[in-house]
Amino acid sequence: MKTTDFYFDLPQYLIAQTPLEDRTSSRLMVINKKNGEIEHERFFNIINYLNEGDCLVLNDTRVIPARLFGEKQDTGGKVELLLLNRFDKTRWEVLVKPGKKAREGDIIIFGNGILSGKIETIIDDGKRIINFEYDGIWEEILDKLGEMPLPPYIYEKLENKERYQTVYSKYSGSAAAPTAGLHFTEKLLEKIKEKGVKIAYVTLHVGLGTFRPVKVEDITMHKMHSEFYIMTQDNADIINNTKNSGGRIISVGTTSARTIECCADKNGYVVAGEGWTDIFIYPGYRFKCADGIITNFHLPESTLIMLVSAFCTKEITLNAYKTAIENEYRFFSFGDAMLII
Repeated sequence: MKTTDFYFDLPQYLIAQTPLEDRTSSRLMVINKKNGEIEHERFFNIINYLNEGDCLVLNDTRVIPARLFGEKQDTGGKVELLLLNRFDKTRWEVLVKPGKKAREGDIIIFGNGILSGKIETIIDDGKRIINFEYDGIWEEILDKLGEMPLPPYIYEKLENKERYQTVYSKYSGSAAAPTAGLHFTEKLLEKIKEKGVKIAYVTLHVGLGTFRPVKVEDITMHKMHSEFYIMTQDNADIINNTKNSGGRIISVGTTSARTIECCADKNGYVVAGEGWTDIFIYPGYRFKCADGIITNFHLPESTLIMLVSAFCTKEITLNAYKTAIENEYRFFSFGDAMLII
């Protein structure tokens, strides 16, 4: 299967640059995963497609202001860092731009000296390990100096940082938001709970792979990025009890889907634990746990559209995208949503 099999032509004006004032007012495309039938809805009506006894699985990761702008101590050259993975209190794996000018031993200064970092090791693909020095509380310094790592296709400035967070975000660690969850408000979640729908939480810290395109022609040769996940016993019990009682497991976002699938045994029951996952889901994969997915409209030739295609076939997925373009749905992080059941 080729990467180009997942290409579609998207007009630039359909890429959403800013979030809607009301999170729940986005459009919602509802797709029957068996026959591909499509309904056009608004997200606030998603409750009509959820049944008592179902379970929504939400990713409660929280995006950190992971983009830092500094300058090299020796030359004053401008440097941009994207924080990826934290190894300990001061050491991080980072993506550096421009990478060629960031060499081992270089010291980078941020915020007129509030923060500095020394490049310890060069890894690959522009990544480095950097050791930071600072006085005070890391989270406060990062909140003061860092910016939200919005995807490269968003050019508008985000006025309110919280709009790139889900309302249920809790555990900091992501370099990008689990965007399917951006459509929910606390009020809508309460209505969903009142209907008898259970809520389970997983944590998957979204990393570099969100920004990385598939560069190989044969998708089976693509190396998926690793991301840290947590599945607690309490939440595993909620998911497994839902399965036992005949309810549907509906993942909110591809990150939640990847987490429950990597935790699932051959019978579809999830096992509590934490660690790193590089699960790559593409057509041919048989889902063990997820019965439905809520997701946004993704980039062409991305691992995300491949996951969706695995869930409801490539033909149904690409037809849905064609329909979305014809009906001028808004695409990507701040765009509209689809429910596949």
